[in-house]
Amino acid sequence: MKAVTVSLLDAALLDLEAGRQFYDGQDPGVGQYFLDSVFEDIQSLRDTAGIHPVHFGYPRMLAKRFPFAIYYELDENSARVVAVLDMRQNPDGIRSTLGWRSIQSDS
Repeated sequence: MKAVTVSLLDAALLDLEAGRQFYDGQDPGVGQYFLDSVFEDIQSLRDTAGIHPVHFGYPRMLAKRFPFAIYYELDENSARVVAVLDMRQNPDGIRSTLGWRSIQSDS
């Protein structure tokens, strides 16, 4: 399997910022640990993109240290992270968010 380029949609960056703010609200400093950990997971897509099961129309990789899922699109040379979502929410909310982002990325 060849390495791919990994990029993030602006909406995925906003998801990460929301997660950072949530964890910093729990205990200052944990938000930065959250970001570091999830960015490490995202960078691993360079070598693992395409091996993950598909959920709601996107390959989904689970973060290693936090209850978050990384949804991405894959083509021949790149993986584009569409969303980084908290798995503790109603699956209908996840489906709705991903559906909305699909419409936006098609525009």
